[in-house]
Amino acid sequence: MNAESLKESIRRELPEILRTDPEFRAYLLNLTREEYAGRTETNDRFYELLGELRRDREKNERKWEENNRKWDEQQREDKRKWDENNLKWAEQNRQWREDQAAAREEFRLVHEEIMAQAKKFDRSIGALGARWGLQSEKAFRDALAGILEDSFGVQVINVNEYDDQGEVFGRPDQVELDVIIQNGLLLICELKSSIDKAGMYSFERKARFYERRHGRTANRLIVISPMIDARAAKVAERLGIETYGDSTELKAL
Repeated sequence: MNAESLKESIRRELPEILRTDPEFRAYLLNLTREEYAGRTETNDRFYELLGELRRDREKNERKWEENNRKWDEQQREDKRKWDENNLKWAEQNRQWREDQAAAREEFRLVHEEIMAQAKKFDRSIGALGARWGLQSEKAFRDALAGILEDSFGVQVINVNEYDDQGEVFGRPDQVELDVIIQNGLLLICELKSSIDKAGMYSFERKARFYERRHGRTANRLIVISPMIDARAAKVAERLGIETYGDSTELKAL
């Protein structure tokens, strides 16, 4: 019998022999023990592997739990920072609105103060202008009277009479005029820093009032002013009133 036939015979008969012959089975096990681990060793190794798998699983679970804990902590920290930033933004926005409101209120107060000062300044300038006008008109009147009296030998009379019938102004009031007398001629003058259309009509009424009051007709009506409104100049031309922008223009009476 060759080796191949023997192997074939063993493979065919060995299972039955092992099942029916305990001694042979024990012999065969002892003979092949070095080629594989025994049950005890196998069980130990199996449980050892189970332990390693359990430890690995527990380690992985701990790592997972640690990662979850860190994730939760990070989420809480992110939420805390987000809430803090929202609170800071809300506070900054509130402060900005308050600052804007305060700035608008301050601007309003400053604007009101400026406008009040401007009005006060305008009133002061207006009052100063009025005083300057009165003073300048008196200066014109006094200077012209001096020039006329000294250079032309005329008499300049400042007339200030009361109009009890209100013929000039529509109500009783003082009427002031400058009257020039020269060689029996009557000249009625108006000396003003400025004169407008209404002022020109007023001068004409004052002159007629004087004529009626004194029973004399003026030979000439004269207005001397550095500022004569264009409409006033037209009224003067229509009423026969002579106008001069400067006293130096009045070369001769």
